[in-house]
Amino acid sequence: MSPIVSVLVALIAIAVVAWLFRFLGQASTSNAPFFRDMPYASAFGYILGGAALMGGLWLYLQDGAVFFRWAVQGFAAFAVAGWLFRIFGRVVGTQGSRKLFRSMPLTASFGILTILVYAFAAVFAGVIAPYGQDEIIQGVAANIVPGGDPAIGGNPDFPLGTDQLGRDLLSRLIYGAQNTVGIAFATTCLAFFIGCTFGFLSAVLQGWFDQIFSRAVDVLMAIPSLIFALLLMTIASVWAPQLGIPLTAFMVVIIAVIDSTRVYRLARAVGYNIVVMDYIEAAKLRGEGLGYLIFKEILPNATAPLLAEFGLRFCFVFLTIASLSFLGVGIQPPLADWGTMVRDLAQFVNFAAFAPQVAAAPLLAAGAIALLTVAVNFVVDWMLHRSSGLKS
Repeated sequence: MSPIVSVLVALIAIAVVAWLFRFLGQASTSNAPFFRDMPYASAFGYILGGAALMGGLWLYLQDGAVFFRWAVQGFAAFAVAGWLFRIFGRVVGTQGSRKLFRSMPLTASFGILTILVYAFAAVFAGVIAPYGQDEIIQGVAANIVPGGDPAIGGNPDFPLGTDQLGRDLLSRLIYGAQNTVGIAFATTCLAFFIGCTFGFLSAVLQGWFDQIFSRAVDVLMAIPSLIFALLLMTIASVWAPQLGIPLTAFMVVIIAVIDSTRVYRLARAVGYNIVVMDYIEAAKLRGEGLGYLIFKEILPNATAPLLAEFGLRFCFVFLTIASLSFLGVGIQPPLADWGTMVRDLAQFVNFAAFAPQVAAAPLLAAGAIALLTVAVNFVVDWMLHRSSGLKS
């Protein structure tokens, strides 16, 4: 039976079971409100969720699903750690921080804890990592199977295995946090500095200044960002050796300028809403200068939306850097980078049919990228909820 037919049969079976679930629930509970008012889509969702849980449990119990088992255990550990972190924050800290943790959902505490773990790994990578990021370990075979099981080609000393050059994947994964996340954070800060500066200036000065920069931003935003970045990085790869400037520096500037266009639009829109307020007019009548208007009046009132945009923009910059590294024009060797790791280990996917542990090797860096992206979005969602004034 082909995979498509199998999926269709499974969906039909779930649809039938969902109808029986709702019908039997209505009959057995004398048409109680829960089942009486339940739409068919909700019943289908309950059965689909139950089937997904059963399928996940079956896969978890399989001997070959090492990385899925690790992923489930890691998710459970992070969930428990996030819950304990929230309880700890409610007890320890200042009055303001304790109040913040009391109103914090579990997803936000999970996200903050994950970000702190990544930040710790990035700062102390040289201490945590057992080997160097480009160290080829002498006397150790290349392409050691992840999982640490000697029966299938693993090594307990290298739980995540080694790459095709004999470098420890665990060490490169830790150093990848330092390189990928650190460079993404610096790039995002530069993008916000450029975008907020010119956005607020356009909102205050308006006139020809606003028209020139707005039209320039329109032109840049009309070009697909990844393709534009790839084109500029290809050109920079030729110039970098001649100028003696690292290609990574070109990448930071290029991505920052491209992403600053989105920040410019937001800062300009928020600034336009603020400059018409009475307190701005009062500051102008007092003779306050441009710097005072931007840093003392506009910026404090624009912090909430800009802070939320910072989290989202960090995710986009982070994924862009990983994409460029995957394409070979991003962070350059010997620096460890998650995008480069996915590209270098992608060949192992071909062995999925008979060696799931080997095929899952590229998922290590991809999972690190996905986890940080989800964590940042959890925190951003919570910040947007707080800044909007909505109540739980």
